Amino acid sequence: MRLRSGVFAAGCLLVQALGVGLFLRGFFPLPVRSLPRREARGVPPAEPPPPGPGVTSNWTKIPSPLFKKVVIVLIDALRDDFVFGSKGKQFMPYTTQLVEKGTCRSFIAEAKPPTVTMPRIKALMTGSIPGFIDVIMNLNSPTLLEDNLIWQAKTAGKRIIFYGDDTWVKLFPKHFVEYDGTTSFFVSDYTEVDDNVTRHLDSVLKREDWDILILHYLGLDHIGHLTGPNSPLVGPKLYEMDNILKKIHTSLLSKEGESSLPNLLIVCGDHGMSETGSHGGSSEEEVHTPLLFISSAFEKRSGPLKQPELVQQTDLAATLAIGLGLPISRNSVGNIILSVIEGKTMREQLRFLHLNGFQLSRLLQENMPTYEKDPGFEHFKIAEKSHGNWIKLYLEGNNSEVLLNLGKKVLKQYLEALKILSSSLSKQMAQYDIYSMTVGTVIVLEVLLLLLLSMPKALSSRAEFEVPLSPPLFSLLFYLMCLMLCAVHVIVCTSAENLCYFCSISWLMAVGVMMLISALMCVILSAFGKMLENPKLPAKNPAVSNSSWSELDVLILAGTVGHAVSLGASSFIEEEHQTWYFLINTLCLALCQEICRHYFLVKECDLQLSTAVKQNFDDIEETAQCRNVDIPSCDSKLGKVTSSGQLLKGSEKWMGLASPWIILICCRLLRSLNQTGVQWAHRPDFGHWLTSSEHKAVLSLLAGISLVMIFILVQRRCSLVSKIAMALGLLGVYSYRAAIGNVVFPWQQDSKDISKGIIEARFVYVFVLGIIFTGTKDLLKSQVISADCKTKSIGLWEVYSGLVLLAALIFRPHNLPVLVFCLLIQMIMTRCIWKPLKFDAAQITIMHYWFGQAFFYFQGNSNSIASVDISAGFVGLNNYVEIPAIFLTGFATYAGPLLWAIHLLCYLSSEVSRNSAAIGHGCFCYALICSVPVTVYIILVTGLRYHLFIWSVFSPKLLYEAMRVFITAAVCMFFTAMDQNRSQKIHD
Repeated sequence: MRLRSGVFAAGCLLVQALGVGLFLRGFFPLPVRSLPRREARGVPPAEPPPPGPGVTSNWTKIPSPLFKKVVIVLIDALRDDFVFGSKGKQFMPYTTQLVEKGTCRSFIAEAKPPTVTMPRIKALMTGSIPGFIDVIMNLNSPTLLEDNLIWQAKTAGKRIIFYGDDTWVKLFPKHFVEYDGTTSFFVSDYTEVDDNVTRHLDSVLKREDWDILILHYLGLDHIGHLTGPNSPLVGPKLYEMDNILKKIHTSLLSKEGESSLPNLLIVCGDHGMSETGSHGGSSEEEVHTPLLFISSAFEKRSGPLKQPELVQQTDLAATLAIGLGLPISRNSVGNIILSVIEGKTMREQLRFLHLNGFQLSRLLQENMPTYEKDPGFEHFKIAEKSHGNWIKLYLEGNNSEVLLNLGKKVLKQYLEALKILSSSLSKQMAQYDIYSMTVGTVIVLEVLLLLLLSMPKALSSRAEFEVPLSPPLFSLLFYLMCLMLCAVHVIVCTSAENLCYFCSISWLMAVGVMMLISALMCVILSAFGKMLENPKLPAKNPAVSNSSWSELDVLILAGTVGHAVSLGASSFIEEEHQTWYFLINTLCLALCQEICRHYFLVKECDLQLSTAVKQNFDDIEETAQCRNVDIPSCDSKLGKVTSSGQLLKGSEKWMGLASPWIILICCRLLRSLNQTGVQWAHRPDFGHWLTSSEHKAVLSLLAGISLVMIFILVQRRCSLVSKIAMALGLLGVYSYRAAIGNVVFPWQQDSKDISKGIIEARFVYVFVLGIIFTGTKDLLKSQVISADCKTKSIGLWEVYSGLVLLAALIFRPHNLPVLVFCLLIQMIMTRCIWKPLKFDAAQITIMHYWFGQAFFYFQGNSNSIASVDISAGFVGLNNYVEIPAIFLTGFATYAGPLLWAIHLLCYLSSEVSRNSAAIGHGCFCYALICSVPVTVYIILVTGLRYHLFIWSVFSPKLLYEAMRVFITAAVCMFFTAMDQNRSQKIHD
């Protein structure tokens, strides 16, 4: 079957996307789970039996609760320094007073990545460490079915009221006697979202018909996403939270009687906030949150203030379960925080720790076959035995110093055992689905091999590849491989102790995947055999490739291989932007060499050609004189032509020589705009300087100039209607940013009129859709009615212009220069490098890919989830709408690579007259250059799956690579659709 290069590449990427998806499903595992929730409320263990006959303990029930009412105030994105640092002293005076001198026990709770809301709520309420895949499910939280504190409390008859983030309502449906959920993803709102929680406080605090009150405030998190942790809006929001805490604490104290149990107020954050205002990564600012236990049960602090103790966020579930008199969740890996229970008697403290140790040891038994050899289990058994000895002394009425010292010793033994048990369970928190990972890896690797083997024919002048389907599919090898793979599937799925995802799908789908793997392998073997039979490469288009490798080809190969290999090191992943910055800088120097060679090494040939032309004119003139023909203007015309040609040639030459250096300067300026990565992300950059409130006028001026430059650079190839729409749209972009307070108009005196900018943003959307519609109309006209390359080129450019306008709208104002430099570099390279030097489609494609990757990081992105700007997904939206929000967030994140990919298509479509196979070559090279790193990375991450930084570094990068494959597949399908003219020529 004969396929065009573009169609073949797009099909390969779709198959590879299937393999990547299957690998992701196996790599991001389900966390360790204990018994189903309905079986979780078993009989609690008794105290350890004392040694010797005739002595027994009668304490077999769950201990009584320590607190009557519990209020949990969760402030989203509350960093530890917002409470314990200078901001806390300035803006949270009441809370600071409680921490320093009041009845408060303060801690720094460490959250595990990913630091996004839904997994953190799971960790707080279950005590378990959620799977990393929960970061994807964060947008649509499913019901939490495992054992958790909320379910235990409801089962015990506790009445729970909730107000705040509706993620809780989705996780715990029908658990609350009263609730009011607010949308957590509409980040432009940081006032009303908290007012909707606070409005219930006065009435609910006066009532007695509840036991647990949970409040989840989102305003601080939304401020962080919009303006960062150093925003002037942070202070007033912290002061608002401080007043709310004061109101709650005062009300709880007033309800306490002398004979009743004390009440408890818990203040915590689900995650922190990075220096850019986002979260999701593993930096200290994102994982460290304050955890305050405020109750009259604690003694007032005295003496100098100590640094808060570091605990795990999962410790809250076990501690709160004991405080409420509930069983500890079966899946919890947390430890009881000793400071909270240190006011109780020694027997009660040991009883609490024994319950915690018993639960952890049982969870270890259910998830580790060799649990008896685990150090934590051995320590627990030793502590349990010592505990029995202590009980014997206690029941005998021994009140001597020996009992006290033995109790302290047992306490230490339990704490050590709990620490080791928790660590062992955290390491065993998930089991990889190796079978699904293997199947996905095989598919991805087969696709890469097929692309590499087909490269000579796919890049030939015909841009076609003969896919040898018929012989392999009807061969004995294909059926033998299918039978062998199906047999392996049966063996794995019937013998596996843990259910694999690939085993859970239907047999029809599983057999289909097996047939796909077999077919790919047979096609690879067939193509390889033909290559060995006929080693002579197909004739290449002279315009496409030279016979020998140039220095630029060597650089491209070395850069691609070097980048793929560098993904095996965590430091190179964290600072991957440095790799791309180095590659494009080296590329510019290589282009400078090519330009010098083009304009200077061929100078002698040009001079000889010029001399020959002049000699011909002289011969013509002599002949005319012999025949008495008067041509008086010959010399003058020749002189004019020669002088104008030399002038044009000279300006073109100097522009070409200057262009790589101009690009280098642009890239250096862009590097100063946004600090990214990990090592230097905290350092101030020009973007931080611009976004500070005192420099709003400078930011406004820069945004205005950038929007004007965008119009100048884009409008040159647009129709008149699109030019007008682009101008009005860019004016609407500035109006939107002024409406939400990012920039100011010259006549604007204050910021009292700040709004959500809904009308202004939708005004811009109208023009975006209008420009894209105009371009799409031209594309359909060129594809269906008449094969007009000029019409298609105009249509593509207008689609590209519409995407540029969309990017200008959703980019933050300080990032608008990134868009300007993107357009400027594209124009310089088109006019001064690609066309004069006549690079082939493959080289131009890889240059586009490299610059697209560099601009991904110029935007301020990194390989951490924290750098995703989710506020872009809510531009022009009144409330959270899932599909538009996901699309806008994805486009804002990958705007750099997408704009360079669409520009590549625009450029290659204009080069069809020079090379009719240009688009096919570009599509194939784009698919290949994307396939190489993702295949290498999947193999590397499989081998490094037990690496120390697998969740904090390698896993987020894997999600980025997977997303890049899906986007590239869509781009290649668009390339294929635009290559229809080529298809018609082939059929003709």
